[in-house]
Amino acid sequence: MWLFAMFDLPTTDKNLKRDYARFRKLLLSQGFSMLQFSVYARHCPSEESGEGVLSRIGRQVPERGQVRLLLVTDKQFGKMTVFYGRKRRPAEEPPQQYMLF
Repeated sequence: MWLFAMFDLPTTDKNLKRDYARFRKLLLSQGFSMLQFSVYARHCPSEESGEGVLSRIGRQVPERGQVRLLLVTDKQFGKMTVFYGRKRRPAEEPPQQYMLF
């Protein structure tokens, strides 16, 4: 599963900028990577794991602004079309999972 965090947070004063920076740092500390400005994604090994991360992030959403959290499957994520300029590129690969015996 992939968990997307998409957000538009106001940054018109010092306190709002601090809230924006805290939320962005929270996403990074939870294993998210920036795909685009204000669009972050993280791979989760299962739907249950993704729901847990989604819940933790949801409890710390800033009071103002808009945040959207979306879980998608690896297959759905792989169907994403990505362009860098006019050149088409494949979507990111999920990280390797290790089996422990």
